[in-house]
Amino acid sequence: MFSREALNPGVRWREVFGWAMYDFANSGYTTVVITAVFAAYFVGGVADGAAWATLAWTAGLSVSYAIVMLTMPGLGAWADRTAGKKRLLMLVTVACVLSTAALAWVGPGQVALGLLLLVVSNTFFSYGESLTASFLPELAKPHAMGRVSGWGWAMGYVGGMLTLGACLAYVLAAQARGETGSQFVPVTMVITALVYGAAACVTFFLMREHAVPQPNAPVLGMLQSLRGLKQTFRDARPYQDFTRLMACAVAYQGGVAVAISLAAIYAEQVIGFQPQETMVLIFVLNLAAFVGAFVFGYAQDKIGHKLALSLTLLGWILTCVIAALSSTKEVFWWAAAIAGVCMGSSQSSGRAMAGLMIPSARLGEFFGLWTFAIRLASILGPLSYGLITWLSGGNQRIAIGSTSLLFVLGLVLLMPVNVERGRRMAQGPVQVRGQD
Repeated sequence: MFSREALNPGVRWREVFGWAMYDFANSGYTTVVITAVFAAYFVGGVADGAAWATLAWTAGLSVSYAIVMLTMPGLGAWADRTAGKKRLLMLVTVACVLSTAALAWVGPGQVALGLLLLVVSNTFFSYGESLTASFLPELAKPHAMGRVSGWGWAMGYVGGMLTLGACLAYVLAAQARGETGSQFVPVTMVITALVYGAAACVTFFLMREHAVPQPNAPVLGMLQSLRGLKQTFRDARPYQDFTRLMACAVAYQGGVAVAISLAAIYAEQVIGFQPQETMVLIFVLNLAAFVGAFVFGYAQDKIGHKLALSLTLLGWILTCVIAALSSTKEVFWWAAAIAGVCMGSSQSSGRAMAGLMIPSARLGEFFGLWTFAIRLASILGPLSYGLITWLSGGNQRIAIGSTSLLFVLGLVLLMPVNVERGRRMAQGPVQVRGQD
């Protein structure tokens, strides 16, 4: 599966497998907590279906993403200076696993506790997602970045399906015993945390730190992260294609974030899915995403990253239109299938394109900047969805239809990006930090 010609000198296939296992590990959190189970439980069970519940859910996600936006570039710069990406990844993983398990404490009416633990767990999850992405250029050769990224995303969807499958099996058994959501949802949080922690141990055992410490670089404390973020933005200006890709990502990833964080809510509140039907829907969506990530991982290396991403954005636009117009579960299933393929391919393509256009000496820092863009999108997309739903008196069809505009904007912003030019810029002399 892992061809040596795709890997950098000194990198063994088992190390790439270990790296991909982190996607396997953390995808259960996204699938179960953010998409399939806890999101719908929070709106319908914890908040009792209140009109403000969807907005509260999206606001909680937005707070966590804002924290990551302001702090991740500084953490990334520290990791680059100390060659400490792996150590930092281990710390944030432990924190995410523990806070995910703590979600089991959230019961009906405990909105504040649910939002607090959502913010904490999703913040540490996002830290881990950025750190693992920064290892990609150290492992894969430029011409194989797409397929190696696709391996990771594909493994991620396998992990998401396995975790969701285990949770679904427990939920069906619990429902057969007459248990309610407030009884079986907490157990699914514990299952998710256990799978996350166990699979991440494989990553920490197999993956090495390839970076070289930079002891002469100035130390940036956590309280200076905001200043460091401003400086990193300034340093990134010469890498124009990378910054254009970030602008594109802010648009289209906002739409992807809507699909990830609100799919179960839309399925149950608008289309009429039952909880177990929603879990099956998300399971199939992850299966389609696995195919999309794996197939497009290879395809983008052949047809080009830009064309591959453009095709997936067109697919996302079609998804939003079908979802907004669907009146039956059968039609909505088509939207979910297309969304799954596009989800895997669009996220894999974006990460691979970013990896090609980032200078090797500043991977952690610039991937922190990439995370800033993704998390800004994760604020704007779901929060706009929540606001539109609230202002329209609960009309989520208008909200999902409006989401298509984010993908249209992403397609427009992608047009001026030149991947080869961005790659040449990344391979040139590294811009000195602080140089204007």
